[in-house]
Amino acid sequence: MVTSVTSFSRTGLSDWLVQRVTSLVLLSYFLFIAYQLLGSVDYTSWRALFDQTWMKVFTLMASLSLAAHAWIGLWSVFTDYLTERMLGPKGNAIRLLCQLGASLSLVGYVIWIIVIVWS
Repeated sequence: MVTSVTSFSRTGLSDWLVQRVTSLVLLSYFLFIAYQLLGSVDYTSWRALFDQTWMKVFTLMASLSLAAHAWIGLWSVFTDYLTERMLGPKGNAIRLLCQLGASLSLVGYVIWIIVIVWS
């Protein structure tokens, strides 16, 4: 059973809402990028697009949405399948290590995107 230590006081409803909102942000971002790619794109126009502050903020929102969306999905998989019942006595330790690795990776990816976009 999932304890309050690993759920970070979240509820199923809040996870569901975050998943839906982040999916809409990601959909709008990727549709916008696809639209831009369908037009005549060269380096200078692409660079000019990403030099604008609103595009940097939109990219930041998309990267944070991707991280939140991925975290909720991975947390669900980890807590469903990496348990003592499935893996024996080391199941909880394995789940916590996987959660730590996933969260550190997601934070690292977001920081990397921030450095790339805002530099």
